[in-house]
Amino acid sequence: MSTKTAAAKKTNKASSKGTQGAFDKATYLRWFKEMILMRRFEEKTGQLYTMQKFGGFCHLYIGQEAILAGMITAVRPTDRFITGYRDHAHPLVLGTPAKNVMAELFGKTTGTSKGKGGSMHYFDKNRNLFGGHGIVGGQIGLGAGIAFADKYRGEDHVTLCFMGDGAVRQGVLHETFNMAMTWKLPVVFIIENNNYAMGTSVERTSNVHDLSTLGESYDMPGLGVNGMRCEDVHEAIAMACAHARDGNGPYLLDTKTYRYKGHSMSDPQKYRTKEEVEGYKKQDPIEQVRDTLLKNKWATVKELEAMDEKAKKEVEEAVKFAEESPVAGEEELYKDVYFQTDYPFLKD
Repeated sequence: MSTKTAAAKKTNKASSKGTQGAFDKATYLRWFKEMILMRRFEEKTGQLYTMQKFGGFCHLYIGQEAILAGMITAVRPTDRFITGYRDHAHPLVLGTPAKNVMAELFGKTTGTSKGKGGSMHYFDKNRNLFGGHGIVGGQIGLGAGIAFADKYRGEDHVTLCFMGDGAVRQGVLHETFNMAMTWKLPVVFIIENNNYAMGTSVERTSNVHDLSTLGESYDMPGLGVNGMRCEDVHEAIAMACAHARDGNGPYLLDTKTYRYKGHSMSDPQKYRTKEEVEGYKKQDPIEQVRDTLLKNKWATVKELEAMDEKAKKEVEEAVKFAEESPVAGEEELYKDVYFQTDYPFLKD
């Protein structure tokens, strides 16, 4: 049986603030460009998966694009990023070429992790993307560790640690929150809260439905954010990053979003109704940005259609690149493996 989401039951603390006037034409055009590429990439990925072009698990980001689009205009290029396994869109928004993101799905040597990570393990050292992690909640402790290293070295960076609403049930979250607040680490924890984790709603898994309050026992400030609006996401992340950079420690953002597809490609989605999904599609972040661009006469329908076609072409070229790229040979098994030559505990 479907359960209405917490996002539908109440107004978020930072939602629907009417902030459109605070952003210019260039920002809205960038948001549209970023989101339309994410959407077209994921749509094609879903098609390719059903065609068995690649295997393994596959988790699509369709519907959640406003979180990353709003983020990218609020951070510095030197900031750090780490996430879970719904991670195809994260390298795209950070500037990783779509062809290399697609090649990773195909398990090709031209992929971001040389084809060794696949759908759930994207990394891009040059863009400070530290994964893509397949263990639920595994990135939470690592995110705090990255922030600790930056603070230890005296470097002015903020780590943005993304997780799903299901991952917040892991014990590592509380251990990490405690230490991150104790050491005032420059980390922003961002819950991409699509309300259903793998297939069970927040209301059925916890007495606490407002996930922005999870850090209160550690005195960590939190905020609920409308994750379907780029404007709200941008403002919340910019505020949280400024808080962390000023030495005040972590901030928790509960960004309420919605995935239009299942948890993974194998999800029958019996836990929610079609009417609920269609209701959220009426809040589609791409359409909201499109409407703002047209209303302000910052772009024409033809210009936006051209941007869409350009994104589709980029994805098609990425598929061609991935299919034509080489598969790794057996020798690749012995590369990129950490090995300490002077390890003192090896037995002869």
